Amino acid sequence: QVQLIESGGGSVQAGGSLNLSCEVAERIFHPISRMGWYRQPPGKEREFSANIISAGSTNDAASVKGRFTISVLINKRTTTLQMNSQKPAATAVYSCPVLYDGHSYWGQGTQVTVSS
Repeated sequence: QVQLIESGGGSVQAGGSLNLSCEVAERIFHPISRMGWYRQPPGKEREFSANIISAGSTNDAASVKGRFTISVLINKRTTTLQMNSQKPAATAVYSCPVLYDGHSYWGQGTQVTVSS
């Protein structure tokens, strides 16, 4: 079992920025295959935002392209999501899925609220 610790959520005005972080809480023995971010707006389905694979390639949803940047810290256990030029539509619970040793693990989620 892999536990994930997400942080960095909060409230910001439209146009502002936030940086989310997701860290694998314990020691791992294999490389993480993929880390990413999904978000679930109020009353809506969870949707993909961005992911990054072990080789460093990234994928971004069209709705966040050019404004959100996903990266992995040098420790290879932490992914960050830099969110710029925030829009009210970005209000959601952001969760971090990690693909490790053939299994997918999810964090608890962190709330992001963007006010107009």
